[in-house]
Amino acid sequence: MTKEAILQKIQDILTAEFELESEAITPEAKLYEDLELDSIDAIDLLVKMKEFIPGKIDPESFKKARTVQDVVDVIYPLVQES
Repeated sequence: MTKEAILQKIQDILTAEFELESEAITPEAKLYEDLELDSIDAIDLLVKMKEFIPGKIDPESFKKARTVQDVVDVIYPLVQES
């Protein structure tokens, strides 16, 4: 899966599950400030992404993610391992 495909999956989840406008979900968008997600929302996003990520997800690796691109960058190596 490419980084672009991962970004698209994140956009799809955030628009469907969190009712965010797709135009707001850019790689530079800050999760907490721009998209107004809280820590519970971030966990929900990870749970939804689990469908596309083989193996175990270490929640610690996501703690430093601040932007949508940060999330893509953390997920990308995980999907490459499959």
